[in-house]
Amino acid sequence: MYHPRNIVFIILLTCASLSGQVDNGPSQVLIRGSVKEKATDAPISGVVVSTDRGAYTQTNGLGEYTIKAFIGDELTFRSPEFLTKRHIIRSEEDVDVVVEENGAGGQSLREARADDSSMHRTYLDSANFYKKTDIEKSIGFIAQSLAVLGTRSDQRKRAESLVALGDAYRYYNQYDLAIENYRNALDTNKSSRTTLLLAETYIQNNQFREAETILNPLLKIKTLIPYQRVWLYENLGDAYKGLHEIDKAVAFYDQGLKIAKKNQISPKLADLNSKIADAYAEDDRLQEADAYYNSSLEISKTLAPQRSVQEKEKVADFYNQKNEYNDEIALRKKSLNELKTIPKVNASQAPASVQPDSITAQRINFKIAKAYIAQDKYDEAIPYLKESIEEANTENDLVVQKDATRKLSEIFERKGDYTKAFETYRDYVALVDTLYVRKEQEISRAARLNREISVKQNRISGLEQERQLSQSRYDLALTEQQLVQETNRRQKWVIYSLVLGLILLGLATFFFYRSNKQQKLANNLLALKSLRSQMNPHFIFNALNSVNNYISKSDERSANRFLSEFSVLMRSVLENSEEDFIPLSKELELLELYVKLEHSRFPEKFDYKLNIADDVAIESFQIPPMLLQPYIENAIWHGLRYKKGKGFLGIQIRQSDSSTMEITIEDNGIGRKQSTTLKTKNQKKQKSKGMYNIKKRIAILNDMYKDKIDVSISDLNTDGTGTKVIFTLRKD
Repeated sequence: MYHPRNIVFIILLTCASLSGQVDNGPSQVLIRGSVKEKATDAPISGVVVSTDRGAYTQTNGLGEYTIKAFIGDELTFRSPEFLTKRHIIRSEEDVDVVVEENGAGGQSLREARADDSSMHRTYLDSANFYKKTDIEKSIGFIAQSLAVLGTRSDQRKRAESLVALGDAYRYYNQYDLAIENYRNALDTNKSSRTTLLLAETYIQNNQFREAETILNPLLKIKTLIPYQRVWLYENLGDAYKGLHEIDKAVAFYDQGLKIAKKNQISPKLADLNSKIADAYAEDDRLQEADAYYNSSLEISKTLAPQRSVQEKEKVADFYNQKNEYNDEIALRKKSLNELKTIPKVNASQAPASVQPDSITAQRINFKIAKAYIAQDKYDEAIPYLKESIEEANTENDLVVQKDATRKLSEIFERKGDYTKAFETYRDYVALVDTLYVRKEQEISRAARLNREISVKQNRISGLEQERQLSQSRYDLALTEQQLVQETNRRQKWVIYSLVLGLILLGLATFFFYRSNKQQKLANNLLALKSLRSQMNPHFIFNALNSVNNYISKSDERSANRFLSEFSVLMRSVLENSEEDFIPLSKELELLELYVKLEHSRFPEKFDYKLNIADDVAIESFQIPPMLLQPYIENAIWHGLRYKKGKGFLGIQIRQSDSSTMEITIEDNGIGRKQSTTLKTKNQKKQKSKGMYNIKKRIAILNDMYKDKIDVSISDLNTDGTGTKVIFTLRKD
């Protein structure tokens, strides 16, 4: 249980840590201020305060705010209650805003909202412009587009911002973040387009079942435009292809193909023919794949050169898999000719987290060379390898340059030109070193970018959470702030916050403590039940051994008598098996019957006597069932049974005081030490299950009932013979 002083210390420490956070940036300042109404001097809560760098906050119930900004930033104040206000930050100052209700300067509230909507669209356009070159700027503009919308914004516009954020993350292969924002957009405003984008991202992230789950409901929508219907079937085909359900995939691709043909959606005709061919190729149905690849090639001729080259390269890869190298080479040479008409894109200029287009002249030349090498046409391969190396060097494509140089060295070696092979291999080693350094730099840049993306996403998530909270308490805060004076409100705010924090922390601590206590009790009860259930089979097993002994001696009468008395004993044992404690008188009855049964088996080994003192109030004490039996069993089986001559077992019961009972079990057997030496190696390795269970039961019961039972075991005589067990039993 936490001490109250510790609780207060934790609260004070938390407050101190929150108030002590200061940004380390040299030009960053912390701006504080308030927003009030001019006529009544009443604070206005829920006002959106943002900077042009994307920082964002809202005024609290006292109309106050705190925001981190940089010198030169523009502060913007937005609310449905007044016209938008702006202020340029010149220094670390308090910026207090005084507004007139419903705005001033002749501009209506509707015009102000229209201005915010226009700014929202401007920010989204800027985010889209920077998406492929600077993700930090792109996300910053999206944050501003969310900020200008305020707390009671159009849900559709908010969903647009979230979709734009998902698009940005998806472009940089941050699929988890993209999925999160697409789902938030769907929660804000349901849209078929957003659902299709989310499904496509699931597929890119190999979450095919999730894609299938969200796409299936769209099949029932009759109002989808043809392009979206084609897109839906294509995504379903991709999902089932990912799940290796090829027939289903082809069926959906084919449905999309029919709609694309009907509505003359030319780009999708090539895409779907190509994807059907991919699916058949994956299923080793090469004849069908070849037919659809030929169709996709024909259709791609009517499309943009880049798309045409992409399709030729895909089909060339298919020919390579079939070892049809001549067809592959011919197709790749056509790709090279078409590629000359397309503007080049330097692979090194692409962002670190985005894979550049793999269809480049150096890669195609390298693949043509590999096709010649597969046919052992080394002389034909060499010019293409050299061209690939030269192109890769021009485009700063170290990966292709490295691979082509290595392959050229291998060809020179095969041709026996070891001097050129060595020189080329030396170039290859230098390229590997350069590539290694570049990869390290790319990894470092990617790690930094991921950290920055994470920070910005957390900030946007915070914006959304604050918006949702403020939306629910907005009306209440407006009414509440007009009831009392500012000084009294400030005092009450601090006092109520501290009291509520203490109460909540106290309640949480109390429920945590109570839950732990209840769980511990439940665990103890379960453990006791388990141990009792183990004792019964253990006892039954040992007793049945006795019956087996009579049967082996063909002593049917003794076996019948033993079983009759044993059944009485077992009935009583089973009746008491669910209880933690039973009256001591019942336990003694069971013990007397058990000892009688064992004595009937070994009459020549021991005599016994149960002695109960006259002043003992047996009925006033309770004891766990089957607690004494294992100790008596040990006395008989391990002490008296091996004694030469007849032994004696004594059970003494006396009362030390009104709340304490002592039960003593004594035997004059061979003793514990000698009994141990008589055990076999296997017996020595195994612990007595009955004694182990008894010790655990006593430990659990003492934990539950505050040390109610004590047990001590000692030798009866100084020479190590005999054993004495003393039970101390206390009342509750």
